[in-house]
Amino acid sequence: MFQTAGDATINREKKSKSPSRKRSVHLKIDVPLLVVTITLGIIGLVMVYSASWDYSYMLFDSSSQIFQRQLLWFILGIGLATILTFIDYRIFRKLAVPMLIITVASLILVLLVSDMRNNAVRTLVQGSIQPSEAAKLVMVIYLAVWLFSKRDQLQDVSFGLIPLGAMLGVVGGLIFVQPDLSAVITIVFLGGMMFFLAGGDLKQIGFLALLALLFGWVVVALNPTGSERVASYLAGLRDPFAASYHVQRSMEAFVQGGWFGVGIGDSQTKLTGLPVPPTDSIFAVIGEEMGVIGTTILVILYTVMLWRGLGIARRAPDGLGTLMAAGLVIWLVTEALVNMAVMVGLLPFAGNALPFISAGGSNLVVSCMAVGILLNISRLSVQNQEEEVKSFSAVVNLRRWDRRRRVPRSRRAQRSEQ
Repeated sequence: MFQTAGDATINREKKSKSPSRKRSVHLKIDVPLLVVTITLGIIGLVMVYSASWDYSYMLFDSSSQIFQRQLLWFILGIGLATILTFIDYRIFRKLAVPMLIITVASLILVLLVSDMRNNAVRTLVQGSIQPSEAAKLVMVIYLAVWLFSKRDQLQDVSFGLIPLGAMLGVVGGLIFVQPDLSAVITIVFLGGMMFFLAGGDLKQIGFLALLALLFGWVVVALNPTGSERVASYLAGLRDPFAASYHVQRSMEAFVQGGWFGVGIGDSQTKLTGLPVPPTDSIFAVIGEEMGVIGTTILVILYTVMLWRGLGIARRAPDGLGTLMAAGLVIWLVTEALVNMAVMVGLLPFAGNALPFISAGGSNLVVSCMAVGILLNISRLSVQNQEEEVKSFSAVVNLRRWDRRRRVPRSRRAQRSEQ
């Protein structure tokens, strides 16, 4: 009936050895981020199949070709993410420069191969690889390593703004001539954002923003595609019926979807002229088939991803981990935000993919790799916390043991008298 102190100790030891406690100790990664990523990936596979069967049949004479390729890319992405989860992210200190060199070389190779698809030269290996997508991931990693190593010199223009502008100019220029305007804008934005997070001088950041705006104005003025997109965007703000054909069909899909959607696979706009439903327009297909409820769930998932990613950045073991985690999660969520905003006419058409959802192997694989690095930073943060707790416990136990070995004052007095 009564529990002794020894029995209580045994019970506590049994509880600590229970399977649930073992799982919580050994699973040293951010579980909510993992769950959100897998959920987005599953939603993406379902929606890619729904949005692509007719489009796939017209292109490949097979209604499941695009889905099968997306499934294979997703499996590859999961495999790479798993590997990156267990490789210390600090290894990128040595790999950042080779990765950047390979990226620049691949962007040059794209121009040399000149594989024209959809009025653009962006891919290698018969359209299977798009180096501009990998360039986004590589730039986040490289900038994190470079900014962390130069953190004490960023106030100096010769060590901060000028080298940063040169790096962004080379990579962005090679992507611009493909042309891939959305990727250029993303890379410039990431460079400025990470320079700010690293503690760059506000005057330099303001100057960089001014240069970015000037560059954007030049692009809009000289590039027919850019000027056309901005003009249709401004017209759509004044009158929704004057918006571009793409936005009008997207809005039609959202209106037909209503609150609860017409059902998975029952979208009509994807069959009647909605441009590229499996890729750029997949958010519109989700709006029609899953309604406001489905799109809201998607927004919540990306919000949770941002929350968990910034939390990982805050708890990172060092400044490199903080910069890398923040850059990766802000990149992923910004891509999603731009894609969704474009589909409802809030931003000019940019061509950004919806991470983990849109059909496309390059974007899916690099997105999974980004999550793998985030999980690695989270895992090492937990390990560091556990090591700190163990060190603290060892010190406390040592002090307790030291007190036990001390001779009582009364005995010390007796010995001194003797």
